[in-house]
Amino acid sequence: MSTTGALPLEPAPGLGGEQAETLTRQDRAALRPPWRQPLALVGGGIILFWAVVAIFAPLLAPHPPNLEFGPILAPPSAAYPLGTDELGRDVLSRVIFGARLSLPLAALLVVAAMSIGSLLGAVAGYFGGLVDAIFMRLADLVLAFPGIILALAVAAALGANLVNAVIAVIVVDWPQYARLARSMVLGARSSEYVTSARLLGSSGWRTMWVELRPNIAGPILVLGALDMGNAVILLSGLSFLGLGAQPPTAEWGAMVSEGVANFFNYWIGLFPGLAILTVVLAFNFVGDALRDILDPRTARMLGK
Repeated sequence: MSTTGALPLEPAPGLGGEQAETLTRQDRAALRPPWRQPLALVGGGIILFWAVVAIFAPLLAPHPPNLEFGPILAPPSAAYPLGTDELGRDVLSRVIFGARLSLPLAALLVVAAMSIGSLLGAVAGYFGGLVDAIFMRLADLVLAFPGIILALAVAAALGANLVNAVIAVIVVDWPQYARLARSMVLGARSSEYVTSARLLGSSGWRTMWVELRPNIAGPILVLGALDMGNAVILLSGLSFLGLGAQPPTAEWGAMVSEGVANFFNYWIGLFPGLAILTVVLAFNFVGDALRDILDPRTARMLGK
């Protein structure tokens, strides 16, 4: 056999030679690392954009968000790129300053719900018995109600403001983290490394923190990333219904509500609505990419 010429194509693991030779462009794109996927890059870029907008809002906004300086209900133009509202306030400035509320508050409530739910779920799964029954029945009680309805009830009972809206969303959001953490701890508590730690005298709390935490953190972080979009929607929904941000605060959901009151002046509600849409899509894109990175089957396919 001649040793010159091209080397034969090595079939990829799990693929026949003919299949390896006939991989389509779409197949090769699917095998890219998740952070090189177009949608992940788009999502990360959008999140970075809004983060910069939120940080530098005073420098980027052409006017203070509550300054009544322009003509009333002026449509988008060169002087007012996104128009003005019913009080003559610049919509562009209010959308920019709205990012300073919507994004940090959504991140805060997701971190709080993730921390509370993961802790309760891990304790329930590890210790079992009465502790498990109490925590899981409490989670079932919360999950028995539609999320937005329960959030409305809690926010209305506490009072209409942003702080109480955040508390209401945390009350609605923690059970999903608790159930995920519990299921993962139940599957891992009988594993060899947990048994070895207990035989070496490690306490239950230390075992959960040192041995179990690194192994359950990945899926919980994925859920948190995907939940950011839902948190933005819930917070905006409560503000839209008058139970979150109160006038004259520049908040996206409250601005959409003002747009409904001025239905034929489309720009008042359209642009904050688009801001909500882009943020939710971006976090969903990034959450999907993060899930692919932390999925063992995807990691094996990519040779990681």
